[in-house]
Amino acid sequence: MRLPPPRVGDEVAWVREHLGHLTLEDAGSITASSTFRGGQHAGDAALAAFDVAGYAADRNEVWPPHRRGASRLSPYIRHGLLPLPRVWAHVAGGPPRDVRKFRDELLWQEYARHVYARLGPALAEPLRHRPPSTAGSRPGGPDDPWDRELACVGLVVDELEHDGWLVNQTRMWLASQWTVRHGWAWREGEDRFFRHLLDGSRAANRVGWQWTVGTATGKPYGFSRWQVERRAPGLCRACRLRDACPIEQWPAAEPGGRVETTPLLRRDPDPDATAGLARPAPTVRGPDLVWLTAESLGDDDPALVAHPERAVAFVFDERLLARLRLSGKRLVFLAETLAELAERRQLDVSLGDPVDVLSGRALATTFAPVPGWRRRVARLDVAQLHPWPWLMRPGSGPVTSFTAWRRAHGV
Repeated sequence: MRLPPPRVGDEVAWVREHLGHLTLEDAGSITASSTFRGGQHAGDAALAAFDVAGYAADRNEVWPPHRRGASRLSPYIRHGLLPLPRVWAHVAGGPPRDVRKFRDELLWQEYARHVYARLGPALAEPLRHRPPSTAGSRPGGPDDPWDRELACVGLVVDELEHDGWLVNQTRMWLASQWTVRHGWAWREGEDRFFRHLLDGSRAANRVGWQWTVGTATGKPYGFSRWQVERRAPGLCRACRLRDACPIEQWPAAEPGGRVETTPLLRRDPDPDATAGLARPAPTVRGPDLVWLTAESLGDDDPALVAHPERAVAFVFDERLLARLRLSGKRLVFLAETLAELAERRQLDVSLGDPVDVLSGRALATTFAPVPGWRRRVARLDVAQLHPWPWLMRPGSGPVTSFTAWRRAHGV
């Protein structure tokens, strides 16, 4: 189904009308994020306003919000509006300690992309260790381990559902509460994050949840009142459960044992396939369309830059969205980005199977380090393929842990 491109200012209504049957909530309840707007202009403004000074000390602060030092760039990084190399360069010349810590976080994002590009769906399996044993278990536990009566948990879950974004510290709080304290399966919690987070990606989301559970290290991350008192001072005083806090003590959890894993964690036999081509593939014919994906929607997309005269195509994958049931605010963020793009380029927007929609068209597109893109591109007519803008190109070395990966890349 071909759709009219969304218009700036009308994106919520557009999503309700054309995609409302595919969202987590009913169409009439769809809203935009209360904090973030999609689009290249918003991404550029967020980067221009970000000052790395103080980042190392303040990045994990939670409450009150004015104490937070997180960059808030991740939704724009996730969708290619701000490529990692550009963000890396932006902080050059800042205070060395802050630059180093911020770039460590960018490297973590790159590491997650390398792992997902290499493993694909196998990333849903433990990286190295069994999850920890916990005091609780799902069958005998609460209906939802995120008890909103706790002021800390209620605050964070509300931000997840209304903003579609969380600081890294509170992501760890919720993931630990879900898995380490209550023993629920991490994949279910990761799915819940994925439905709401504007920066939700199977790469960073899955690696982050596994780190919290301890599958990569054997050391689960425990969440208790101590972290709240430290990172959100004063919040506990307003909590109804302050005198009978259920997270007063560290959760009872034992490190998991080592398990057998895929050999791909230790060595990639074909790193060029994982990374994609290093330079644009030669072509003897021009493309009909530039095909953009949700991985790369920014003005710096290599295929978009190389073909400024070509129309642009974006396809909402109907079957995938029906399965994922994303929060409408995620789709509004994409619609805001597309609406802005439509003011500068001819934009064709469709709903359906991308292979069916794009079949028979000669395409220019950018390599995407996700398995779904690879499956689809193998069935399409790609006239010119452009390389992904890696911060550092994937190699054949180990990705068993962030430390091992950094060592293999010399960073």
